[in-house]
Amino acid sequence: MQIKLILLDFDGTLAATADAHTKAYILALQESGIVISEEEYKSKFFGVRCSEFLRAIGVTSNEMMERIRLRKIELYPTFFDSVRLNEPLWNFAQDFRSKGGKVWICSTGQRDNITNAMQYLGIDGMVDGILTSDDVTESKPSPEAFLKAMAIEGVTPAETLIFEDSTVGIAAAEASGAAYFKVDL
Repeated sequence: MQIKLILLDFDGTLAATADAHTKAYILALQESGIVISEEEYKSKFFGVRCSEFLRAIGVTSNEMMERIRLRKIELYPTFFDSVRLNEPLWNFAQDFRSKGGKVWICSTGQRDNITNAMQYLGIDGMVDGILTSDDVTESKPSPEAFLKAMAIEGVTPAETLIFEDSTVGIAAAEASGAAYFKVDL
């Protein structure tokens, strides 16, 4: 079977964004009177959907969650000096596209964060589609985003290759039935 679709996770796979996300969250939380360490965020919460993360650290008010979420999105670009593109994976994906293949980003991240980072990296508009936490009802480890991208492109799991970095992302890739590579960026 020929591969027709490549699905890329964004944070930690296509782009090294952990430092920028962490610093933006830490500052947004501090502004709301909540203190957690960078180490705690990175080890326990990086890659977790915003609402799930905030609930896990004790934020129960929807208003406060939304205020922190929006502030984090606002702060995130101020830390882009630490964001870097996974050049070998990006070049591979672009070569695949040049030969007629499709490339999508499937991320539990928020669309604004991803599009802002893509603009900073100079790669906006260079994929065939993006699915984020805004586009699915279940986040990874559910394979929903991967299966949705496959359905949109009309391909099977056997015609799809996924690149992921996180434990929940790998679980989602396995559950989708597609072949996958674990990325260590």
